[in-house]
Amino acid sequence: MTTRGDQILDRTLSAVGGKGLFVKELEVAMAEGRADLAVHSLKDVPMELPEGFELTAVLEREDPRDAFVSNDYASLDALPAGAIVGTSSLRRQSLIAARYPHLVILPLRGNLDTRLSKLDRGEYAAIILAAAGLKRLGLPQRIRALLEPEMSLPAAGQGAMAIEILSSARSDGVDLRAVLAPLNHDDTASAVLAERKVSRIFGGSCQIPLAAFATVQSGQLRLRAMVATPDGKRSAHAEVSGPVEQPEYLGEQVSELLAQQDANAILAACRLDAAANQDA
Repeated sequence: MTTRGDQILDRTLSAVGGKGLFVKELEVAMAEGRADLAVHSLKDVPMELPEGFELTAVLEREDPRDAFVSNDYASLDALPAGAIVGTSSLRRQSLIAARYPHLVILPLRGNLDTRLSKLDRGEYAAIILAAAGLKRLGLPQRIRALLEPEMSLPAAGQGAMAIEILSSARSDGVDLRAVLAPLNHDDTASAVLAERKVSRIFGGSCQIPLAAFATVQSGQLRLRAMVATPDGKRSAHAEVSGPVEQPEYLGEQVSELLAQQDANAILAACRLDAAANQDA
């Protein structure tokens, strides 16, 4: 299925309705009985699902990092002043602007093929994409460099895929939860639960630069999070660690640390800026 998120390419995602554009039509198909389940890139799934729907399985995470893609340059460090970088994400825009103020960052919309075609036509010196998408579609050779989380902290759910179903029982008696249970990857599910908790607390959407990334090792979950203004001039960063069994509690903890750094004021400025751009 092609969703409105795939079809509207002349405006930024934040200006036309946000992440839900990639999800809504699939939910309608399930509600009408035309589909039994929907497979989503989790970072595109809104924090609050409509009543009657649930995420029943989170698959093992692919590479969660951002990827630098260019035909002429090896890395962001190699780009000359004034070079145009394309990205669909305010999070990436903010992180790049903070570190590379001499670069020009412009919106980049469309599916993966469309974005790569715009790069190949010379509209951008480089573009930033999710490494997971390039790898899943068999295009890892397009990656010139991977941006480590220390430089470009991933979005909540980045690299993970989730399966959404209707909460109500099927009329034919098939238990979809039981059928899909073997696909659930426990460590990934815990990590993204912590990440999405941060995003939910701060009203995460494509209109605000917010990152949340968790890793699991030896029963411990490490959660890093960031909020910033689109120009990268104001930001807050926080990190917590704790038992993997307490992902949402850790999400609350890191959110509190961000709040102590004036995160709410930063995000309020982001929303004002987004509203002004929509009015314009």
